[in-house]
Amino acid sequence: MSERLGSDYLLGSSDAEHERLIRQATLFEPFTERFFRKAGIGSGQRVLDLGSGVGDVAMLMGKLVGPSGEVVGIERDERSLAVAATRAKQAGHHNISFIQSDINGISLNKSFDAVVGRFILQFVPDPVGVLRSAVRLLNPGGIVAFQEPSFAGFLYVCPQLPLWSAAVTLICESGRRAGVNVEMGFALNKVFQEAGLPAPKMYMDTPLGTDPDFTDWVYDLIRTLLPRIREFDLSIEPLGDLDTLRERLHQEIASTNAVVPVLPLVGAWSRLSAS
Repeated sequence: MSERLGSDYLLGSSDAEHERLIRQATLFEPFTERFFRKAGIGSGQRVLDLGSGVGDVAMLMGKLVGPSGEVVGIERDERSLAVAATRAKQAGHHNISFIQSDINGISLNKSFDAVVGRFILQFVPDPVGVLRSAVRLLNPGGIVAFQEPSFAGFLYVCPQLPLWSAAVTLICESGRRAGVNVEMGFALNKVFQEAGLPAPKMYMDTPLGTDPDFTDWVYDLIRTLLPRIREFDLSIEPLGDLDTLRERLHQEIASTNAVVPVLPLVGAWSRLSAS
């Protein structure tokens, strides 16, 4: 989850949330990189990244297109934009720039070879309209590639883990109440075609793991969402003491020799006609 949509954005834009996004991006990067390579992102291309957040997808695109390519990141939130620009500069990505803009109304005088995003369209009231607007900026043969979540597999894969399941259910319900499309991943096929794109090729990755760096993803998200959980009057009682939640999640997983998923990543990509 990374797109900044203003003060009502579910996950906010605190320093702690920026740090969480960076940890999350490290977890997802191998799967996201593989997906974008499959979609055809490569050397020398000019790529538009929608909802750049703190810049992780833009920096991945910078790596894929190389010094002969260019990446432009679109981000609405000023604080996130500043973090993204600083991180890209510190990492030596001289082929990346960022523009403050709402993704619903992008105004650029450049054309692009690809438009991409990760965990963006789930937060957008009109994802079809966003894609239609972005596609106007593409060159003939341009690529549209997005990764979005599916909470269904996340919710039902570990019923033998009551604490893990309670935390995941609370995350999902918070998203629903905030208007997030928690099944945006599987909606991509319809959204792409309603935006006038060819039916996309689609992939799903569901990373599995047990180590704390992996399982902390759920704890991190609960801490970020806590103000909204309370705002939505959702009960945190099933989670017990939040100060010990991280350790108890680890203990539950270890005691059952379980392997747990991180949020399933559904990727869809489509290519415009070359003529």
